[in-house]
This record gives sequence, C-alpha cells and structure tokens, in this order.
Amino acid sequence: TDMDELRKIAENYLHNELTRLEGIAAVEIIGMEEKEVVIKTSQYIMDAHNLDMATISGKIQNSNITASGGSIVELGLKYIIKGVGEFKSIEDIGNVIVTQKLASETDREMIPVFLKDIADIYFVNKEPDNIVRINGDRCIAMAIYKETRYNTIKAVEELNRNLIQLKRALPGYHFYILQNQGAFIELAINEVAQTALFGMLLAVLILYVFLRRIGTTAIISIAIPISIIATFNLMYFNGLSLNIMTLGGLALGAGMLVDNAIVVMENIFRNLESGLSLKEAAITGTSQVAGAITASTITTIVVFLPIVYLHGAAGELFKDQAWTVAFSLVSSLAVAIFVIPMLSHRFLRNKPKKTAKSSLSFDWYKNLLSRILENRRRVILGAAFLIVITVIIFPFIGSEFMPQGESKDFQIELVLEEGTSLEHMDKVAQDIEKLIRAKIGDQIESIYTRVGPLTGSISEQSSTGLQEANIAVLSIYLKTDVEQPTAQIINNLNTMLSLNPDWEIRFYQEHSSLQATLGTDQAPVVIEIKGEELATLRLLTEQIKEKLANISELVNIESSFDEDRPELNVVFDRIRAGIYNLDFTTVGNQIRDQLQGKPVGDWENEGERRDITLKLPELTLAQLANITINTGQKKIRLDEITHIETTIGEKEINRRNQVRIGKLSGQIRGDVPLDKVAESIRSQLEDIDFPPNYSYEISGEELKRQQSFADLKFALLLSIILIYMVMASQFESLIHPFTILLTIPLATVGAILIFFFLQLPLNVMAYIGIILLVGIAVNDSIILVDAINKLKGQGLLLRDAILEAGQRRIRPIIMTSLTTILALLPLTLGFGESASLRAPMALAVIGGLITSTLLTLVVIPCVYYVLDQFAIKIKS
Repeated sequence: TDMDELRKIAENYLHNELTRLEGIAAVEIIGMEEKEVVIKTSQYIMDAHNLDMATISGKIQNSNITASGGSIVELGLKYIIKGVGEFKSIEDIGNVIVTQKLASETDREMIPVFLKDIADIYFVNKEPDNIVRINGDRCIAMAIYKETRYNTIKAVEELNRNLIQLKRALPGYHFYILQNQGAFIELAINEVAQTALFGMLLAVLILYVFLRRIGTTAIISIAIPISIIATFNLMYFNGLSLNIMTLGGLALGAGMLVDNAIVVMENIFRNLESGLSLKEAAITGTSQVAGAITASTITTIVVFLPIVYLHGAAGELFKDQAWTVAFSLVSSLAVAIFVIPMLSHRFLRNKPKKTAKSSLSFDWYKNLLSRILENRRRVILGAAFLIVITVIIFPFIGSEFMPQGESKDFQIELVLEEGTSLEHMDKVAQDIEKLIRAKIGDQIESIYTRVGPLTGSISEQSSTGLQEANIAVLSIYLKTDVEQPTAQIINNLNTMLSLNPDWEIRFYQEHSSLQATLGTDQAPVVIEIKGEELATLRLLTEQIKEKLANISELVNIESSFDEDRPELNVVFDRIRAGIYNLDFTTVGNQIRDQLQGKPVGDWENEGERRDITLKLPELTLAQLANITINTGQKKIRLDEITHIETTIGEKEINRRNQVRIGKLSGQIRGDVPLDKVAESIRSQLEDIDFPPNYSYEISGEELKRQQSFADLKFALLLSIILIYMVMASQFESLIHPFTILLTIPLATVGAILIFFFLQLPLNVMAYIGIILLVGIAVNDSIILVDAINKLKGQGLLLRDAILEAGQRRIRPIIMTSLTTILALLPLTLGFGESASLRAPMALAVIGGLITSTLLTLVVIPCVYYVLDQFAIKIKS
C-alpha cells in the first residue's frame, strides 16, 4: 500500500468532504505518511568541498524563489515582471550549484559543483508519527468529532449517508467503521424505550387484574399517553433531548404516571358503589383525595430539587432525569384531577352492574389491622429490629462509583522500554496480534492496532522532539455472538501474554462515551503521593508499589517513575565556548540540524507543496562527540566545548495544586467493590512512615465515589427535610409528618437488603434510586394518613378511623405500588451498558417499595395510633 496515496485521499478529499458536514467539528487523521525530498550528504564530503549545512541550505533556498521584477507598460498594457526560479522537478534540485572548484592544479579554470555531486537525492515517505493497522494491514484511521451541542445521532446519520456516496466515488478503497458512539446511543435509547413501553403494559395489566373492568382500566391507562405527551412539551421548552437519562426518567415515571389516576378512579368507583350518582361520585371522589395526591406528588418532586442543583458528575448525570420525572409527575397530577373525573362522567355507567367479575377486594385486611393494633408495641419493636439489622449489614455491602458495563470490546496497551523505535514497536505489536489470533481468532470480529502517540496530542506537545513510540494500543472487537464473558477472555490472554518479561501488558475494557465523560475510562485505582523532593517521592512510590503487590485484587500496578527515559546531557562549557564566541542557542541549533535534518524549503509536486530536508547519516552515541560546530571561519569538535553525560531523565513530573506528586495506578481483578479495595490499600499503607509534608491520597474513581456519595447524602437529607415541610403544611400538624417519615427507613431496609442478597455493590445509580425511593415510598403513607385524618374530622374514634381508612386505602396503595414495581421490573433486565446503568436504580426502588408497602400497611397504623395518643397526652 502506498501510504502517501492513501494520505492524499484521506487529507485532500475525505477530510474536506467530512468537515463540511453539519454537526462535524473536526476530523483527525492518524497513521499517515507524506512524501518529502531528502538530500543526504555526509560530513566528510562537506569537509572535502569546504562546505557546511548552512551554506548548502542557503544555496538551495536562493535557487528556489520567485521574485518580483517590477513592471513594463507597452501599448497601454501593463506587464508584471516575475523572476521565476522555483524547482519544477527533482532534477532541478540536483542541478543547484553549491560551490566551485579548480579544474586541476595546472588549469586555473573554476568548474561548478552540483548538489547531485555531493548528495543523494530521494523522494521518499517521511518517518511516520504513528502507525495504524486493521486486521494486520496498514491503513489510515480517521477520528471524527462532533460539535459540542450537536445531537450525536443526527451527526452519525448525516455521516453515514455521506460515507455511502464517498464509497461509490472511491472504488477499490475499503472503509471500516470501528467505533460508532451513535450506534451505542441508538441501541441504548431503543432499549430504554422498549422497557418503558413494556413497563407501562405491565402497569395496565395490574389495573385490570384489580379492577376487573375494561372501561375503568382504559380510563386510567389514558393517563399514561396524555402525561407523556405533556412531559415532552415541558421537556422541549426546557431544552431537554431524548437520551438514556431522560428516557430512563420516563421509564421510572411510567409506573407513577398512573398512581394519581388510580387513587382518583378508585375513590370515584367506591363512591359510585356506595350509591352516589355518577356526577356526584366524580366530584366527591376527586375532591376527597385531591389534597392527598397533590401532597404525594409534591413530595416526589421536591426529592428531585436537590439533585437538580448538585454539582459534579452526579449532578450532571441526573439533572435531565430529575427534570423529566418532575415534569411527568406534574402532568400526571393534572390528568388525575382534571381529565379522569371528566372521562369517568362521560364513559362509566351510572350504576355499576353486578358481574361475576367483581373488582378485587381486601375485606380480610380490616380484621388483620385490628389484631395488629392490639399488638402495636410488638409491631413497632419488630420494625425497629429490622432497621437495626439493616444498619449492621450495611458495611458488608461494597460500593463503587459507576456500574461497570459489560462490553464485547477491550483494549490491550503494550509498553516496551523507553526509547524503543517506532519500527521495532510495530514488529512487536504485529507479533502480539498473531498470538491473539492464534488463541481466540474465531471469536474476533476485527483488531485495530495503533503504534506510537496520537497525532495532534502527544507528538505536537513534545518539546524535546522525542515521541512516545514505545506504546502500542490493540483494540479487540469481539463477535456479537460470543458467549464467553469478556473478563474471562481478558484473563486468559493476560495469562498468556504476561509471560514475556520484555514487554508490559495492560488490559482495559472498552468504554462508552458516558464513562469517558464521567472520567471513569481511566484506571479505577489511582494513588497520589504528595511532596516536594523527587527522590523522596520516588522512594515512597516504590515502597507503596511493593505493598500494593500484596493485594490480590489489584493487577497491572504501574508507577509514574516506572518508565524514565534514557537521556544524553550535552553539558556546555561556558568559558571554552566564550573563547570561540559561541552561545548555547547556536550550538543547540547546529546539533539539532545534524541529528534531525535541516528544512531547506519546499517544491510543488502534483498540486501539493512537498518539504525538502537536508540530512546527514544517522550517528551512533560514540560519533556524537565528533560532530563539528561552525564558528565563522573555524570548525571545532563538539567535545572541545562540551562534555556528554548518559543519564536517566524523568519521563514526566506530575503536579496537583502546585505540589509535586508521584502516581500509582492499577486495575481491579474480578468484581471486587471499589471501596473494599480502597480499604485494603489503606490497611497495607499503615506501616509506611511518611516524612513531614509528605502524604498519600487515593484519587481516581475512589475520590469521585466519595465526592458523589457525600453530595448524594446531602441531597437525601435535604429531600427528607423538604418532604417534612410539605407534609407539615398539608396536614397542619408537626407530629403526623413523623409518622409518614418513618416510611423512609422502612423503604431503605428493602433497598439495602436487595443489594445484600444479590451481592451487588452500591453505586451512584443505586443512591439516586434510594433518593427517588424517599419521594415514592411516602406516597402510600400520605394517602393512608390523609384518610385517617379526614375520618377523625368526621367524628370517628381513633381506632375506628384507622380501621376504616385502612380498608378504604389498601386497594389503591397496593395497586400504585405494584404498577410502579412492575413498570420498573423491565429496567432491571436487558444486556449491554445501558442496562447495567439503569438496573441499580430500578433495583433500589423495587426493593424499597416492596418493604415500604408491606410495612406501611402494618407499621404506620400502629405508629399513628401511638403518636396520636402521645399528642393527646401533651395537649391535656
């Protein structure tokens, strides 16, 4: 493959075509090679003709110019005069006269010395910055970036449409799409949309099972599409797009969308069955519960207020979701209060017919509740005991920052000794590719290999001119039908490849755009050692690295001091250099020109400007001291004004907050929770004696986990305070909101137990689920307490009011809880990264709702009874 021809197509055609597309911000080309003219001479030839690089360079540049020569006017026309001396071909370059010499000692005639006489002139590819291969074949890769605010799906669709046309325009060229974040987003969104739809259908099914009437079920079901359309309108005006988080919010809200409608409809139906006319039943039924459902909706919405104002990863991630759930709940409240009564009046019969399929009743609950109230102290103690057990088992549940997505792709980072050439690195990468194909070839879709730094990032920033050619990254894309877990494949390859001591191998599971945004695409464990002296930092880092080797869960531990690079220090002798009237800049420039080559202009070839570089043969370390430095008419050797030291230089010096740091990073083996690994690290490092002003900190994902958890704990506390304020105003009481707040620890019991029994770690997503749960769990208690208060207001005794309210409200409580649980159930299933992101949140809500619903029907009546009696005693 002619890499220069490939570059022409990529740079001059594809790059220009793609960057003009709407939504595309930049296109980066990786692995290209460009031709240049190399003029290769040697120091001996130059000395023989009394030449140096500066003289030859000046002759070439002076022969390759176009100069203006004024103008001439004749017969009214003005002619511009140009002196054209630019090179038209390589032969022109070779014909540049660099000096003159005597024909012979007897003949004093001077004859010209051409550049082609003293140098070889080639038209060859430049040394590439990096090399990329697809399935072993050299290629050029193009990284395409979208504009920040532009929709990814639209950008990808536009790109794909144009790629089809570009393929037709370039027969014989093959295009491979290696990574498409748009495809991941589309797949994830479709999956969330399907689960939301499935959840809604399950919610409707539950309604029918309980009510046994198609008409009533249909009226409540109408609340879902109307609420969703209203939510879309609110999202549009708030500038929200459809993404994993907003659709996840709709899926979370899907079960809750019908909650208010269920309570209203069930109350209308009960009034209708008790003998009221249809119109009266609709008006009375709605007005009886309007206050309760408004309070329960507001409590769920205020839970999201702190999340909207959170900073950091958690805030950025859940802001959209919080708004979406809030909008959907406001919409569902409006539908329940205004639309459901109207539809009931329009479509229900005046007197419901007695049918064999009567609605599901819970007549047994009143007797059970009566017995529960008799044993209220035992019930309350039992609930307290359950909460204490949960507190005890909580530390045994691990925690992590974000759930780890299961991906079919992974990367292998190959590191050789510092200073390894790009060519040698490429050969080793090809060998490793062959080993991988021999081991798991039948499971691989494709292998993309990049050797050397990314152009435009490391290579351009390198002040020394040295590029990190000692790193290669192999991206392995597995076939979609591979059943073996990716972690197991990685483990098998790691066992095979880590046997060779000549290279260092690190494995990374492929990360999505979401993880990259959150900063979880780096090593999960990062330890920073702070201090000032590099020698002390190096010593401490080495000690800590030895200690970390004792932790079996940690693999691929690397230090920022591991890969120091070999350096030659040319130490300047100021006195000697001063005698020769030389300064360091002049010497440095001449050394660089002789080692790397001297740019001497360019020439136009086939419509492109090509560089011309004057080079000397590559030197060995021993020859470096013998290179000559020109000073006017004199030539002196480098070792006359300098001495050369071989040393090991720092590859990088890291700082944080203007303090030097040493860094250690590592990967976690298996499914060990991040906080458990952090605990092991802290216990291992207890023995290390840190000097004054030296300390360590576990950063990376662990730091993000701690910060996010601290933010979310604050949000949870603030949510509970806001809920209390809403309920205190709703019930005009300071005591009964405490009855309802007791639902929160009862709900948390279920959330924590479900993670404990499933052996899953808590993460940011699970915490958001628990905060959401706080808002949902109190709804059932609000409906129950509101009914007890109303019946007490009508003159019933405390016990009778509790029993009657329990009997009236058990059906809507169980229905609303079941619709929410079943709507969330599909979110816990599914595959891919979007499923692993959604599942912890849905699990927390499901676990919490199960316990909070059961305990609301058992514990809350007892607590209400005790607190009400306590309030009476205080008043008396």
